[in-house]
Amino acid sequence: MNSITTPTYAVHFNEKAYVALNKHLAKANYSKIFVLVDENTHNCCLPIFMSKIEGEYDFEIIEIEEGEINKNITTCTQVWEVLSELDADRKSAMINLGGGVVTDLGGFVASCFKRGIDFINVPTTLLSMVDASVGGKTGVDLGPLKNQVGVINQPQIVVVDTDYLNTLDQRQLNSGYAEMLKHGLISNASYWETLKGNTSFDNLDEYILTSVSIKNEVVQQDPTEQHLRKILNYGHTLGHAVESYFLESEEHDLLLHGEAIAIGMILEGYLSFKLTGLSKNALEDIKATFLGRYKKISFGQKDIDTILGLLKFDKKNSHGNINFVLLKSIGEPAIDIKVAPELLEQAFAYYAE
Repeated sequence: MNSITTPTYAVHFNEKAYVALNKHLAKANYSKIFVLVDENTHNCCLPIFMSKIEGEYDFEIIEIEEGEINKNITTCTQVWEVLSELDADRKSAMINLGGGVVTDLGGFVASCFKRGIDFINVPTTLLSMVDASVGGKTGVDLGPLKNQVGVINQPQIVVVDTDYLNTLDQRQLNSGYAEMLKHGLISNASYWETLKGNTSFDNLDEYILTSVSIKNEVVQQDPTEQHLRKILNYGHTLGHAVESYFLESEEHDLLLHGEAIAIGMILEGYLSFKLTGLSKNALEDIKATFLGRYKKISFGQKDIDTILGLLKFDKKNSHGNINFVLLKSIGEPAIDIKVAPELLEQAFAYYAE
């Protein structure tokens, strides 16, 4: 797999990635290297990662609790305190070995500590490989509200080793696959058709490369999400609200990110049918594809009211307006679309049909 280059760093794959990483570490001469993990990646991924390192370095392992519920400022403070206690300086570096929680939080911690130290991302979930590996978004949640605090800051290098996918269960793989399906919906109808027909996770290396390339092309044109990059948020306006609601609800089990975004893509597919010209056949295709992969969730009116109330916190909002990314057709998005409240209720009714 060929590396993907951005203006400031590269995403490297599999064994080539470790060659590039070892060259970088040898050249950088870091005073200390901190490896951020959660409980799962500490046990399942850290031994693999350390076996690939050539040379002698001063490594310190920092472990955080796993899960989106721990992606917050409190965890950041704990990591900053450990960095201070272990004498990290501005020539130290942080390697974030984990899924999106670890790479998002670790990138933010590194970006703020002593006004910024180098960080390297080693995504270990399918979701983080195709989503967090490109774009430089770092940050944490504010309570249940997704990604409210953060900065855009680029890593030094990204290591994508698809062998880490062997540590994941089917549910985690499906969560990441939702973001890949999104890449087809917003940019490439042929890719959408290919992915939706792949029910056994075959050819994942090839598809990961395609998804990372799609995201990289978008981000290079709009690094700070002023215009085009917004298309990557298809399904995320309502999907993030659903995810946030399930994070704080005592009556429902947690949803993984991809599971919530899959719901969001059906809901926003309906809005696209009503507002931006998406055909009925395309809408039904989107709904059937996601409900064929992801468990259907039952929403009561109280659930819906609370979820819609969370939309005011979406990061794309401006001047009091909630802005949606919708689809004109599969592969053709439209940005900054305003939606009447009654259509949002209708979208949930369509999902429930």
